Amino acid sequence: MQRAFVNVLSASVTATATFYEELLGMSRHFDSDWFIILTHPGIDGLEYGILQRDHPIVPPAVQGAPAGMIMTFVVADCGSVYRRAQSMNAEIIAAPTDMPYGQRRMLLRDPDGTVLDISAPTAAMR
Repeated sequence: MQRAFVNVLSASVTATATFYEELLGMSRHFDSDWFIILTHPGIDGLEYGILQRDHPIVPPAVQGAPAGMIMTFVVADCGSVYRRAQSMNAEIIAAPTDMPYGQRRMLLRDPDGTVLDISAPTAAMR
């Protein structure tokens, strides 16, 4: 294998890319009117694609709302991302909560409905 990344489907690739840039500090590696690849300066090899939901390369059978997946992003401080999400008026599903597996986790949706798990190790796991 040479490369692997996920593409989330979006009604507005620009708005969704901006959401991830503001929430998680990602930046645009490739930018077109129907497809954007985001990377992160602190994570070599990470690519996160945002693909226009109704673009001709997307089969009609998969153009619907996302279902059956949760995208997880591990951060240093879940609380600061939570506060940023609140200031962005993001749809927060669950506020930060300490989980039994040693992480503090919050759940929210991106502008297109993809569920995001934003987690940070708790002090016991660092």
